[in-house]
Amino acid sequence: MDNIFRKAIEDTLPWLSTFGADPSGGITRLLYSPQWLETQQQFRQRMADDGLETRFDAVGNLFARLPGTRYPDEVILSGSHIDSVVNGGNLDGQFGALAAWLAIRWLKETYGPPLRSLEMVAMAEEEGSRFPHVFWGSKNIMGEANPADVRDISDAQGIGFVEAMHACGFTLPVAALPARKDIKAFVELHIEQGRVLETHQQAIGVVHAIVGQRRYTVTLSGESNHAGSTPMSYRRDTVHAFSRICSESVAKARAEGDPLVLTFGKVEPQPNTVNVVPGKTLFTIDCRHTDALALQQFTERLEVDMRQICQQENVDIDIDLWMDEAPVPMDAALVAQLTTLCKSENLNYRVMHSGAGHDAQIFAPHVPTCMIFIPSIGGISHNPAERTHMTDLAEGVKTLALMLYQLAYKEL
Repeated sequence: MDNIFRKAIEDTLPWLSTFGADPSGGITRLLYSPQWLETQQQFRQRMADDGLETRFDAVGNLFARLPGTRYPDEVILSGSHIDSVVNGGNLDGQFGALAAWLAIRWLKETYGPPLRSLEMVAMAEEEGSRFPHVFWGSKNIMGEANPADVRDISDAQGIGFVEAMHACGFTLPVAALPARKDIKAFVELHIEQGRVLETHQQAIGVVHAIVGQRRYTVTLSGESNHAGSTPMSYRRDTVHAFSRICSESVAKARAEGDPLVLTFGKVEPQPNTVNVVPGKTLFTIDCRHTDALALQQFTERLEVDMRQICQQENVDIDIDLWMDEAPVPMDAALVAQLTTLCKSENLNYRVMHSGAGHDAQIFAPHVPTCMIFIPSIGGISHNPAERTHMTDLAEGVKTLALMLYQLAYKEL
């Protein structure tokens, strides 16, 4: 079976990766771009040639359906997003969509029609790389998208979201699309985008939760002054205050331990010149954890500690918590079923959490959802160097196919 999926991947992944191929390497396939549209159209044609029923929804999500014989109105859905970051790799997102197609094609050829309908989805967008909006594809499927949120936004070239949408033949809905009620389960295959599986030399990750995230923009205000004539004791140095905040916070995060992670990803000191004490510094904080209470408690302690440090350094502080996303657990029954499957097939697996966000987190509050991870070489993603060994790619498609078989071909 592994050889069958390996050959299928070798025949299709290079083909799919030609659409939106970046001249400098990797893929640039942004929402409602010509490259995005060509990908969806070509993908649709290939799946139609396989005898699947294909369609676009109102916003450009692509579906390919294998109708069920006994419960046609009960859908087992699998797939991922088809868009990419700028100059990204050829696995993030699109391999999950490709894997769903290959798995359904194999099931059709091997077992014929399922009891429940099987659908593959290549979701229009997840990354937010072109427009300042994320999960546009999955949010529309689950009734969470608000057209007003995108009506007046534009990309970096000033092209409006609605304009780009129209150019691809789609029209912004007047109101939010209703959530689909026919989906009985959603299974997403994705590369890990980390090094846990590779480090432990394991091929499959059974995801039990997607981390919650809290993101901050923090502004420190002190006083810009002459670097030579301002004594150390007189200074209101915001970079020094930031350095204390960063160092002490990271130490606290390390003491807290896994699965908590903390990142200071952006720092902008002003005036940012060699001979002036920096009177203003803006920085960001990204903190993630699988437990909502632990995330809240840790970040609230950080806020208190930051204010104390700034008081000691005679620096003012403004803390803007602009993202507060709760962790999203996967469906316990599906996680148990997938774990049992991995055991019965003697797969080298581990149960783990996802430190990155995925479309599965939009589905999970509405329908039973689970995720399958496969390793990322070196943990590299969002990069043309993004790679996964072919044996692991094939193992992932096989695991997905066996899971879809249980959900669609067996009485529940």
